[in-house]
Amino acid sequence: MIFSKEVKAASIALSAMCSFSVSANEQVLNIYNWAEYMPMKVIRAFEKEYHVSVNYSTFENNESMYTKLKLLDGKGYDLAFASTYFIDRMSSEGMLAKIDKSQIPHLKDLIPGLLNQPFDKNNDYSLPYIWGVTGISYNGELVDGKGVTKWADLWQPQFAGQLMLLDDARDVFGMALKANGHSVNSRSEAEIKQAYESLKSLRPNVVVYNSDAPHVPFVTGEVGIGQQWNGNAYLAQGEMEDIHFIYPEEGSILWMDNFIIPKHAEQKVLAHKFIDFMYRPENQAAMVEELGYPAPSKRAKELLSKEFTENKTIFPDDKDVENGEFTDDVGDAVRIYDKYWQLLKS
Repeated sequence: MIFSKEVKAASIALSAMCSFSVSANEQVLNIYNWAEYMPMKVIRAFEKEYHVSVNYSTFENNESMYTKLKLLDGKGYDLAFASTYFIDRMSSEGMLAKIDKSQIPHLKDLIPGLLNQPFDKNNDYSLPYIWGVTGISYNGELVDGKGVTKWADLWQPQFAGQLMLLDDARDVFGMALKANGHSVNSRSEAEIKQAYESLKSLRPNVVVYNSDAPHVPFVTGEVGIGQQWNGNAYLAQGEMEDIHFIYPEEGSILWMDNFIIPKHAEQKVLAHKFIDFMYRPENQAAMVEELGYPAPSKRAKELLSKEFTENKTIFPDDKDVENGEFTDDVGDAVRIYDKYWQLLKS
């Protein structure tokens, strides 16, 4: 979920380089992912070890990924990535191939609590890639955020013209639902409408919706406070010391992005090899170091310094995780969210 124009350019350049260097006999693994969401050195190491080329294409959100894969009928890509609340929809619509866990020996190293979630109870169609938290971030040089402890605090008049929201319907409505005492996975139109009304009243505070590089507005001073993914908060802290990240009292929004294999992928065996390669402890540690998100492997921490393992922005306390809630598929209620999201953005 992290993006930047520079890395998008690098991703495009990598794709072009890989495509240009492919020989007639060389296998190509076509990957479809968010930009700046995978260490390039890990991709290159996979290419070198398996004597293949990786063609890395990017999308901006789950909706565009879903629409394109649907249009292509699961063809054109060998490995893609989706958030929790899209897995059940895509599997029920026959868009995904079953994952053969026998081809992924490093699966044994994963954190058990990330597996067998309601959206894919047996992990037949998905496996964890990265998980994270949506919380609150602020730039202490621009706003006094010391008293901010909960989502509801973002509605304070003192933050007029200072607030950023993520350009993600489930994150934004999840925040408002939590602030009103409801589940982030509510299917009640009354509750979703109440969240919409709350978000309408928040408009004087909102400067921008951003999921393209959401740490940048905090660093450049465009915004002082707002929603943030913990990994992006970590990236911002690397550029400015006075960037803070808060786990809201009402409960953070927990999310997980997952490996998926499109139904008609041509390189299914190679896709399985790539998943297992990414689960190697050294590659899991590299993901944490570069992206600032906790890895799904228990063994990643063994290779990380205290700078990372003791950083509460990257690794939340157990109580913060327990107080949070994973976004799940909401079935037909997705149309309700879409309706009010379009009204909010119009």
